[in-house]
Amino acid sequence: MADRPLLEARNLRTYFRTREGIARAVDGVSFTLARGETLGLVGESGCGKSVTALTLMQLVPEPAGYLAGGEIVLDGDNLVLFTPRQKREMRGKRMAMVFQDPMTALNPVFTIGSQIVETIRQHRKATRHEARRRAIEMLERVGIPLPEQRFGEYSYQLSGGMQQRAMIAMALCCQPDILIADEPTTALDVTIQAQILDLLRALQKEFGMAILLITHNLGVVAEMAHRVSVMYAGKIVESAPVDALFRQPKHPYTIGLFGSLPSRNWRGRRLRAIPGIVPPATQFPSGCRFCTRCEKAMDVCRREEPALKAVATSHETACFLYP
Repeated sequence: MADRPLLEARNLRTYFRTREGIARAVDGVSFTLARGETLGLVGESGCGKSVTALTLMQLVPEPAGYLAGGEIVLDGDNLVLFTPRQKREMRGKRMAMVFQDPMTALNPVFTIGSQIVETIRQHRKATRHEARRRAIEMLERVGIPLPEQRFGEYSYQLSGGMQQRAMIAMALCCQPDILIADEPTTALDVTIQAQILDLLRALQKEFGMAILLITHNLGVVAEMAHRVSVMYAGKIVESAPVDALFRQPKHPYTIGLFGSLPSRNWRGRRLRAIPGIVPPATQFPSGCRFCTRCEKAMDVCRREEPALKAVATSHETACFLYP
């Protein structure tokens, strides 16, 4: 089917066993991702964004973490049913991930080049010489100067921006269909952030890949994404095309996120903040999980959990304010 999504997450539920009980980090998340599309996944820390990414990659740490339900359909294949060997073959070849902190994701005892070569030889029939040439080409393509020299260096010899570029080179060396970018510009200065985002856009256009972009930065979402899904307490509470979401957010949580952004209209005044914090995944409130922080909460919000439903064309939200 030509119009079939490249990736479809169906009612994903990823839980963790803890001393405080079962933590429902991802609790019924569904979305689709088309070829060449960028989907932004936003929300506060602790909402389940990174665990969603690890779930898609089948990298949830076991035995504490486990998939309690749902399906991950990649181009017609249900990854949940894959054997461990099939999952290893999938990672890097069909779906790759740029992790949040390259300093810890890159192995400091191996050179940058050897780590990229290992990825290439894992998924491609290439000699060591061919893999080395391909790795140097990728380092050059992601904008690393003197790629042959960097090939033999270690991660701690590179700046934060260079480490991030090396991570992107490693993720894209086998030209995967999907790139999951988890906070790809964290801890980088604004100039390097802009360069990394420009790089991702250029490589997406060149390879025709889809991108799942996880970030706190709504400015990055506005610049990069085609669609946005807003997560709160393990669930998606709003999903819409980026223009519609920025023009007219519907869910009180999304409205609160936009209200907390600095604005010229609020110059000289304190920023508005959403009261309270994201509840622990072991202690979600009954009903709507945002009701304890929502100024518009009603009695029904405390009794029942709202379903994600259409409120406009291609715009869905989970809120009782919209019957």
